[in-house]
Amino acid sequence: MTTRTRILTGITTTGTPHLGNYAGAIRPAILASEDANADSFYFLADYHALIKCDDPQRIQRSRMEIAATWLAGGLDVNRVTFYRQSDIPEIPELTWLLTCVAAKGLLNRAHAYKASVDKNVETGEDPDAGITMGLYSYPVLMAADILMFNAHKVPVGRDQIQHVEMARDIGQRFNHLFGNGKEFFTMPEALIEESVATLPGLDGRKMSKSYDNTIPLFTSAKDMKEAISRIVTDSRAPGEAKDPDNSHLFTLYQAFASKAQEEEFRGELLQGLGWGEAKSRLFQLLDGQLGEARERYHQLMSRPSDMEDLLLVGAKKARAVAAPFLAELREAVGLRSFVNQAAAPVATKKKAAKAARFVSFREDDGSFRFRLLAADGEQLLLSRNFADGKAAGAVTKQLQSGHLDIRTQAQSFNVWLDDAVVADSAEFADSASRDAAIAALRIALAPSED
Repeated sequence: MTTRTRILTGITTTGTPHLGNYAGAIRPAILASEDANADSFYFLADYHALIKCDDPQRIQRSRMEIAATWLAGGLDVNRVTFYRQSDIPEIPELTWLLTCVAAKGLLNRAHAYKASVDKNVETGEDPDAGITMGLYSYPVLMAADILMFNAHKVPVGRDQIQHVEMARDIGQRFNHLFGNGKEFFTMPEALIEESVATLPGLDGRKMSKSYDNTIPLFTSAKDMKEAISRIVTDSRAPGEAKDPDNSHLFTLYQAFASKAQEEEFRGELLQGLGWGEAKSRLFQLLDGQLGEARERYHQLMSRPSDMEDLLLVGAKKARAVAAPFLAELREAVGLRSFVNQAAAPVATKKKAAKAARFVSFREDDGSFRFRLLAADGEQLLLSRNFADGKAAGAVTKQLQSGHLDIRTQAQSFNVWLDDAVVADSAEFADSASRDAAIAALRIALAPSED
């Protein structure tokens, strides 16, 4: 069976999306989501926003603008999982579990924290003046975002590569401490689109809201044209050859042009195209590519309830993955139910695995089924029908290997083998009861250490 590559990315909700956000993160992520082998998770990083911004109105407005930008840009919510970070309570809980294994020395090396300390030292302030624990532990929250969904690839700008590497370090530490041979977390890899990973802004520095050098994405064609007119260029007059490779304007054009358009534009600059006309060409290129999306954006912004409904559906999809996984992680670190737990957790695990038993039986139609009963006789699973007892026995043997593919469905769950459902749980009163039953099932089927 081919494993689909899980891709995860998000944007912090502290401002209006600009061209750099679109080219560096949103566009490549949306393109990646169209791959049939991709399982894509995209989110509004609104917990992260609280680290940088204490203006509630700005955060709320930005959440709407960024949601509308993703959707207007072509994100298909039927193909992907699109959600707000703050709608997934499992993420802050996982953040704490990871905080408890993250080395302080690792966090001391985080770029954002070090930059803030260095700035304070340069100005004669106390090194930690104005630095919150949110800023300091930002990499742990980002690690939780990534590890919660076991992402394989994380599209990020070059300045964020360190955070993906830190997520790997923290995930490996957790696996080592609590995995007992099992790898709970997949090790993520940063995914960089080299040509447009970091776009220059109006002044040549990285396009960033903090530098106030951005080109607006969907506000209006007029605003975009006005911003482009302010791009810093050299003093070469029309008719004089321009150097495309040292032109911020050419770099922006290159990020959106086809190879043929890029080569044509390069040739015209070398032949003396005036900067005013060059800026007009850039506007025409961008407006042609983004005009329809701009209209969709304004329609979405006028109907926030539609976006709310889509995000709540996305949150439900995300929690269907996060809730059972967190229950497994809670079990691993010792945050377990007192029910059927002996004083020594390891002994309990072995006892549960031995005490749980399969009971096979034959239906009136001649097919075979089995039940998995816990030590106290509670039914944990009821199998589907099998043609003969040998087939049913082979499945019970596979289930005892400990490698379970459990998939939730409303307030119940199924167990899969080789792309087929082989057994089902009962219907539970709520998701908490369902997740507790999943945890109990994993304990019952854990391989014996004898």
